[in-house]
Amino acid sequence: MAITLTKAAAGRVREYLSVRGYGEGLRLGVRTTGCSGLAYVVDYADKIDEKDSIHVSQGVNVIVDSDSMKYLDGTEIDYQVDGLSAVFKFKNPNAKDECGCGESFTVD
Repeated sequence: MAITLTKAAAGRVREYLSVRGYGEGLRLGVRTTGCSGLAYVVDYADKIDEKDSIHVSQGVNVIVDSDSMKYLDGTEIDYQVDGLSAVFKFKNPNAKDECGCGESFTVD
């Protein structure tokens, strides 16, 4: 499987990297926290480590560390704008449950 971006998410990453002037792509990971156990960590990658997985989607690199990959494989990332709010949203087939705010999730 792979990590994929919707057209909106890829456009946002490209736009941000262009304004920023540097970067390898979007870095996606997880950390232990939140009301459901795991939370998504989204950042822009300045370098690619040897153990990272690189997934090219819509012409954009999505970089995932090896420890996070088992929780994220198959995830689709979308970018949604609602009024003054704009966020990345995740459709993760590995998530068995998520908290009400959608920022943390559990796996079996």
